[in-house]
Amino acid sequence: MVKKVAIITNGGDCPGLNAVIRAIVKTAETHGVECYGYIEGYKGLLENNYIKLESNGSASGLLHRGGTIIGASNSTNLFNYPVEQDGKIEYMDMSYQAVENARSAGFDCIFTLGGDGTQKSARDFSVRGLNVIGVPKTIDNDVAHSEITFGYNTAVSVAAEALDRLHSTAESHHRIMTLEVMGRYAGWIALEAAIAGGADAAIIPEIPYDIDKIVKKINKRKEEGKKFSIIVVSEGAKPKDGDMVIKKTLNDGKGLDNIRLGGIGEKLAHDLEEKTGMVARNTTLGYVQRGGTPTAFDRVLSTKYGTKAMELAIQGTFNVLVTLKNGKLDYVSLEDVVGKNKEIGARSGGTESTNIKRVTMDDDLVKVARNLDICLGD
Repeated sequence: MVKKVAIITNGGDCPGLNAVIRAIVKTAETHGVECYGYIEGYKGLLENNYIKLESNGSASGLLHRGGTIIGASNSTNLFNYPVEQDGKIEYMDMSYQAVENARSAGFDCIFTLGGDGTQKSARDFSVRGLNVIGVPKTIDNDVAHSEITFGYNTAVSVAAEALDRLHSTAESHHRIMTLEVMGRYAGWIALEAAIAGGADAAIIPEIPYDIDKIVKKINKRKEEGKKFSIIVVSEGAKPKDGDMVIKKTLNDGKGLDNIRLGGIGEKLAHDLEEKTGMVARNTTLGYVQRGGTPTAFDRVLSTKYGTKAMELAIQGTFNVLVTLKNGKLDYVSLEDVVGKNKEIGARSGGTESTNIKRVTMDDDLVKVARNLDICLGD
């Protein structure tokens, strides 16, 4: 019988995290289960730092709040963790200590709210013997086997609103406007935002772009009397026979994605200005996309995920990820989520073994974009 559970929110902050926490806590209380929250993600698991969560106290008033009340970490890999010894930093496997901490605290299940990297660590902890249930969180919408992740709808809504605002400036000044959005190695945000915001082109990581094809689209619009163009570009996009634009390479250790993307919007705007003779300006949304109040859709989705996760724990169904399949709540094994990425500690990154959900050419969004004559750069 599950009597005591803990929640971890890990990775980047995301609209809907607090709503999931609220749903887990309220469902737990309904079934007489105590609920706790680790502070700052997996870091809290290692430091044995947690607080009690109660719907009439610490977990009250969360539904509309962005971020996470228990903090998060997106640079903590407990399977390869930096430890200072004799004045030097050495990387050590601290996962066994983390497992012992959870067991000593008496937690029957750990809920891991996070994206690809977080769920990879969740799977690895399940191999170490912890009972784990994952909840798919990321604005990038790229968690394997997840129809939609919470936070994604809010991010797309923010991007669509930005496009609405850019339209007026672009049209007034006869400019090309590029909007760089997040998404890492998946183009879901860029593609859906382009459709929602009436963009003329959507440049995504899955389709290396031909700059001349975008220029052709812009020139066609000019011939039709439309003297401006709006282009959405995902941060992980790259030109054909070219590479992604890397803003910075981090040194957070093995098993983490040490690449910080950013700058493709500026590059694309510069190149288009040179090739078309039109003034081009870029806007990079950045963290605006993943902060603030979640949409009503994400509030409901987060609540559904949270209640389902707690139900699974009560049933004794562990080491799974809560999913939405064909509009209905379901779950899938964490082993299926990580796919070929089986090595312990190899947490995340855009490698061949990383099992993320990317845009496929037969996806309905791609078909819709092509039917609307939205240029995809190919």
